[in-house]
Amino acid sequence: MAVTEREATDVVEAVFRIESARIIAVAARIVRDVGLAEELAQDALVAALEQWPRDGVPDNPGAWLTATAKRRAIDLVRRREVYARKLAEVGRSLEDAAPEPEEPSDPESIDDDLLRLIFTACHPVLSARARIALTLRLLGGLTTPEIARAFLVPESTVAQRIVRAKRTLATARVPFEVPYGEDRAQRLASVLEVVYLIFNEGYSATAGDDLLRPQLCEDALRLARVLAALVPDEPEAHGLAALLEFQASRTAARTGPDGRPVLLAEQNRARWDGLLIRRGFEAFQRAGAGPYSVQAAIAACHAKARRYEDTDWATIAALYGRLLVLTPSPVVALNRAVAVSMAQGPAAALELVDELAAEPALRGYHLLPSVRGDLLARLGRRAQARAEFERAAELTRNERERELLRERAAALGDSEP
Repeated sequence: MAVTEREATDVVEAVFRIESARIIAVAARIVRDVGLAEELAQDALVAALEQWPRDGVPDNPGAWLTATAKRRAIDLVRRREVYARKLAEVGRSLEDAAPEPEEPSDPESIDDDLLRLIFTACHPVLSARARIALTLRLLGGLTTPEIARAFLVPESTVAQRIVRAKRTLATARVPFEVPYGEDRAQRLASVLEVVYLIFNEGYSATAGDDLLRPQLCEDALRLARVLAALVPDEPEAHGLAALLEFQASRTAARTGPDGRPVLLAEQNRARWDGLLIRRGFEAFQRAGAGPYSVQAAIAACHAKARRYEDTDWATIAALYGRLLVLTPSPVVALNRAVAVSMAQGPAAALELVDELAAEPALRGYHLLPSVRGDLLARLGRRAQARAEFERAAELTRNERERELLRERAAALGDSEP
């Protein structure tokens, strides 16, 4: 049945957002170039916008788009003389494997293609920023303006990162494949890191007027789930999935109706998402002993506590100690100090925090004076605590956090009690 142009556009946009990664992955397997594969996927989208208003939306629109992009990729390989030798080897098998427009491709083959695309987009030859931008574009289905808004950078900056990333992959001749052995372990770490960084930016925005960017969290969580399904024997993939499920479960409780931050101790845990918590524990059953799995164990401790007062801070402090061994970092050490303050008291934690004051990596990090201010306030050293909160407010680039820190400073008054 024919549909209007507006209806067709709505369907195409919705389907393409969901299926774009798979469509690009299938095309990339044939042309071995992610940039060219993305263009072919866009060509398929344009074809749908031209044909669906006239012919009607197919029963399986995702398969239609995939088949169209695949046929165009095969045609492109045939037309280019540079691919003549490759075409002689694989042309017949590609032609035979091409599905009819409304028949889905082999799911296992698509999953293999998707896995190749994930490992290619997150190749260590790219910078972390380039990997994030390319991953969100190819696998998250986000447009360049959407990525720019999410990270508060100009659209031109994001566009340049994506173009350079594609060029770098082509120049370096990064193979469109799933690596194995030691190379796979190294590349998987890169993939997990990108998904983790995307989620963190959505969960606690480094700058801007909003504390949260839910779309980034959703995209990262979806990628983590896909990755865990595609590499079921990799414990850290499940560890990351569990961590993000647990963290995402608190989203609704982390801000008030006006968007202001709500501290963990004050959150209404009835607003935590029970389904995501259950999914987190399911993924955690398959996690291992790596950094993401240990962080998932920490998040699980919070998820188990019905009230803030029931939190097992001693276990959390011990887990942070284990994490500090796995990934030595002043930020992890600072988080451990917070857990120690709850398990052993603020005085013991203040000693740990003061030891971190000279760390170059924490210079300009607003959470260092914020944590120190909290510890000083609990010790009754109000004037010093107020100064630390004011310093933290000056350092943060997030407006919501700045408001909260200034309020905490103001609540301490003008003098020592």
